[in-house]
This record gives sequence, C-alpha cells and structure tokens, in this order.
Amino acid sequence: MDKKSSRIRRSRRTRAKIASLGVHRLSVHRTPRHTYAQVFSSVTGNVVASASTLAADAKALIKSSGNTDAAATVGKLIAEKAKAAGIESVAFDRSGFKYHGRVKALAEAARENGLKF
Repeated sequence: MDKKSSRIRRSRRTRAKIASLGVHRLSVHRTPRHTYAQVFSSVTGNVVASASTLAADAKALIKSSGNTDAAATVGKLIAEKAKAAGIESVAFDRSGFKYHGRVKALAEAARENGLKF
C-alpha cells in the first residue's frame, strides 16, 4: 500500500466517524505548495466557508504559500468565515494527514480565532 492510499483510507475512517456525530466538518487538504480548508454543513454536505493560500485575501497576507505561516493565515481566515456564517464549533477532519506542521498550524490558528473543535 502506497502513501496516498493509506492516507485516503485513514480519511475515510475519520469522515465516517464525523458523519455519525452530525456536526459541521472542517476539512483540510495540503499539497507541497498550497493549503486548503473548507467547512462542510452537517445536514446537506455543502461547503459553508472556504479558504486557501490561493485566495486573494490570503495572498495579500503571505510571502510563501507552502509553509506554516501560510497555513496559520488560512486557519485564521477559515475561522472568521465560519463565524460569519454562524458556525461556532466543528469537527476537525485532517484528511488522513498527520497532525503536524502545516495541519497543526492551521488548526491552532482556527482555535485562536474562536472556532471550537
């Protein structure tokens, strides 16, 4: 089993657990160059809020898009957008990635800006 299929297997297990809880889900995806975050509705599964290092509001705040500072900026933006949409608490879906580095920086920045996990 290669690295990607192992990550996808872990993410399926996490998403099944979050679906049984019936709470909004903060999903994170990272590539070597960019970081993406989306908040999904617990009822419909639609995207309620999203932020990434490709968004214009994030690009103005970051120097390089593939580091922990950029991920923290995305975490701050997603927390602000989720709160604007009326969402206070979410379940953190790290998409099978280790809770380390950019994923951890995004989660901590979202928590500091008022999102409850």
